[in-house]
Amino acid sequence: MAMLYGLTIIVICLAASVRSDIYLHNPRGSNNRLDENSRDRNNANRLFDSQNNARGGYNVGSLYYYVDSELSVEWTNQHSCGDENNHCEVILQYMCSDTLRDGISTSTIPEKPNNCKNGDCDSDKAYGMHEDFYYYAHCKLRSRNKGLFTADRNLNGESAKYTRQNNAGTRRGYECPEERDHYPYWGPTPWKDIAILTNDVSRCEYYQRESQNVKPKHACEVPYQYLYIKSGQNNVNTYIPIEKEKCEAFDADIGGGVSVAGVWKEYPSHNLPPPACTDSIKSRDNHLGNTLGGHPAMFNWTIFDDPNKSCTLRIRYNISTSDYDGWNTSDKANNRRTKQQGYGPDMWTSLGLSQEEAVRRGYYLKNDPEVDVFNRTKLKLALAINTAQFGRTFQDRTHRFEIRSRPSDLRDKKIYNLNVRGKRGNIVQVYPAVEYDYVPNNIRVAPEDYIHFQWTGSNDNPGNNDGQGRQSTDRSNVVPMKARNFSEGDPTLAQSYTYGHAGVSYPSHVTEMDFLGFSDDDKSKLASLSNVQFGGVMHELDDAGTYYDLTPRKVTMVGDFNYMCTRNNNFSNRSQKGKIIVKKSKVSQAYIGQLGGNVTMTGTEDHTQTAAYFPPQSLSDPQNVQLEVIHQDEVALKSRPPNDDYISNFVLLSQNAQASEGNPIHMSISLESGNGIGSLFEAVVYRTTDDSTWISLELDSKKSSSSSAHFKTESGGHFVVAKQVAPGPMAGLVIGLVVAVILIGCLIYYFRTTKLPFASYSSKV
Repeated sequence: MAMLYGLTIIVICLAASVRSDIYLHNPRGSNNRLDENSRDRNNANRLFDSQNNARGGYNVGSLYYYVDSELSVEWTNQHSCGDENNHCEVILQYMCSDTLRDGISTSTIPEKPNNCKNGDCDSDKAYGMHEDFYYYAHCKLRSRNKGLFTADRNLNGESAKYTRQNNAGTRRGYECPEERDHYPYWGPTPWKDIAILTNDVSRCEYYQRESQNVKPKHACEVPYQYLYIKSGQNNVNTYIPIEKEKCEAFDADIGGGVSVAGVWKEYPSHNLPPPACTDSIKSRDNHLGNTLGGHPAMFNWTIFDDPNKSCTLRIRYNISTSDYDGWNTSDKANNRRTKQQGYGPDMWTSLGLSQEEAVRRGYYLKNDPEVDVFNRTKLKLALAINTAQFGRTFQDRTHRFEIRSRPSDLRDKKIYNLNVRGKRGNIVQVYPAVEYDYVPNNIRVAPEDYIHFQWTGSNDNPGNNDGQGRQSTDRSNVVPMKARNFSEGDPTLAQSYTYGHAGVSYPSHVTEMDFLGFSDDDKSKLASLSNVQFGGVMHELDDAGTYYDLTPRKVTMVGDFNYMCTRNNNFSNRSQKGKIIVKKSKVSQAYIGQLGGNVTMTGTEDHTQTAAYFPPQSLSDPQNVQLEVIHQDEVALKSRPPNDDYISNFVLLSQNAQASEGNPIHMSISLESGNGIGSLFEAVVYRTTDDSTWISLELDSKKSSSSSAHFKTESGGHFVVAKQVAPGPMAGLVIGLVVAVILIGCLIYYFRTTKLPFASYSSKV
């Protein structure tokens, strides 16, 4: 078990005076809410332990997503990530189960099956349930990991339901507190990993290797009957072991002369790709809002090929202190272990203090210490420290959603999910939830891609929350916007490919309502929701249902399309607007952090070799990097390179992608077939960073070929490849042959025009 303990991450931390919450906004996070019409949720223990403020969360509403479609997962976190203020991990996971459900009661599912209908809580649909009874009962009756650092906390029991954050063993749904508080978990879990965003990317290989996506886990399996009987008993003295040898020797009497033996069982991997792992998204302290770039924290999840009607997504937010090395601190540093080791982990060596002096001056781990900063016993400063929070996890989960297999007509099509986030009310009334918006608010697609418009609202918002339409209700629609009435001196905004303007408040009208190439019928459905409604009072969508689904529609028109919600767009009070950019040019993007990575033109046949590779540490700050292969009729530059014999499309790499010194970006650009590159002609790469001044870059001759140009660059910008005559003997010979052909042609022309018997003479030879 020593190895097991060494692989366990300690949960995050926070000082007691700060509430560090996390809230999912798309898909809609619940924060343990069901359909309450109060601002506070009714039951913080309904399904899971969030550690969040009682407000926040969205009322129940279910959506579905097609396999391999792109879903923007969006959240806000209260404390910082991506800086030195704390160690931070954001972990995205999901689980699916035939019994997973939202339920219809805000009460917590009973702990004892005989309190449920037919003595079976797994099938009692009155209660919401994510993890099932067996999962929690096994946790409750399983020995906790004794190798974990628990500081000076008095854990009230020996099972896995008692943790540093949950020392009283409080139950929340059927969640296992030990699994909730630690990642990666050493035992089997129904949760499947999507991504880990971390301050310390050196751990990415470990996270990906230990994920149950790819690695089987083991546990001591016992009969359901044993869990059923023992979970209802208050005094349990024998716990299910977590080591193989002890499991195989486990023998417990369940009464009536019947005993059970444990079986060390392998639980297979989830047979999914390893989770994505990259740098944390930078955010500031004490701010449940957008990140440093002015955009929400977001991760684009390409939905796994894992169809199921009942799934939920979980986000966990882990922060830990830098006062001691949590990864290398075990139970040996627990303050209550012995008198000799009663001062917790080593917090004094880095200060140049002995343990004795550190203890005398208050520099050891305990609640609310008073520290003698200046070594003057009369001047002590009290710190707001809670040892339970020097390693802390917060979480949120969505309501139930469905992952669907694709119908045959959508096979191999690119699908983008476009949803609505937020709820009715002004910013004060809905906080820490958010007001209405579209997600993603600004999206880039290509012709022939599909957009899936789908959203859900509610009928149970607080009755006095501000908004248009019937009180308590959420409703949305999509209507193209009108063009603005004046140009403000920027003629590019008046170009024909821009449809509508984000600064206006009126929708377009039928004679000018161009929108993505959609039919008039589809535009009418998005505006009036008529494909799912039977009429009624619809000018403010009052009689519309809470749920809307257009189903995926193909985009066939190029342009920038601005659209709005007619009900929730009140200019100075609230703005529900979005933009869809459609270009023939192909685009790909990736979040590049300290580990580096690739941005490639995947999914296109003609530009499969166009890519940008970022070596580790090549960017000083993690960022979303975009690579665009620009169609010739969409290039808008102030000037062109000196050589216009182009043999590639123009390529745009994000301008803010600046490589660190001595660690350039590696790029390859696909070349047109039959371009003549070889012994006669060579490729030359041009780059501009200001759309006007072009420089040539050195070609990597060892990697380049007639089909692709490889080179290095210190920055992003526009790139294009042209061809020129290759220097050397062969080039000279070619030039000589060309000159000879021209001279011969001139002689033929001369003799023909002077009527000399050249042709007759030639025929006699």
